[in-house]
Amino acid sequence: MKIYKDKSDDQLITLYVDGKNEAFDELLERHKDRIYMYIYHSVRNDEIADDIFQDTFVKAITTIKQGRYVENGHFPAWITRIAHNLIIDYYRQAKAENLQSTDDDDVNILNRKELADSTIEDTMVTSQIHNDVRRLIRELPASQREVLVMRYYKNMSFKEIADTTGVSINTALGRMRYAILNMRRIAEEHNIILTM
Repeated sequence: MKIYKDKSDDQLITLYVDGKNEAFDELLERHKDRIYMYIYHSVRNDEIADDIFQDTFVKAITTIKQGRYVENGHFPAWITRIAHNLIIDYYRQAKAENLQSTDDDDVNILNRKELADSTIEDTMVTSQIHNDVRRLIRELPASQREVLVMRYYKNMSFKEIADTTGVSINTALGRMRYAILNMRRIAEEHNIILTM
């Protein structure tokens, strides 16, 4: 919106905290290209860059809404630092998943569960997890369920979701965040374990 164009980043954050979601949309519009390119140049993969970009702004929204944003006048540096930390987390996770020593005689790197055919037990557990997830999704409010299905089952970006549902990107991100929080809460209340 035009009324937000001349506002500083800190003024936009204050407006956003006061409930003006369009203020965050202006922040996103103002910084999205630079942040996305920073992430992309680090990971060199469109899908990973898109995920980290979206996680960056979800984390920013969460931090601001919780009243923990204190970087007065330094929003670009702050949002870049969030992206940087998420990039580091991504590489740490990727390294942990691929780390296996071949120097140990007691280890046969080809004798790994993930390289074997799944067992009947694995198939049954996976099927139960999928049923539990579908049950949790059905218990979500319609607006949260819609965003979650579009993101995870239709592989749509948050921009595509926002365009399809007629809401701002900020609202789509918020609905996704609440969907995940609600699913965790419902799973805890019903003692549902979603891991193998």
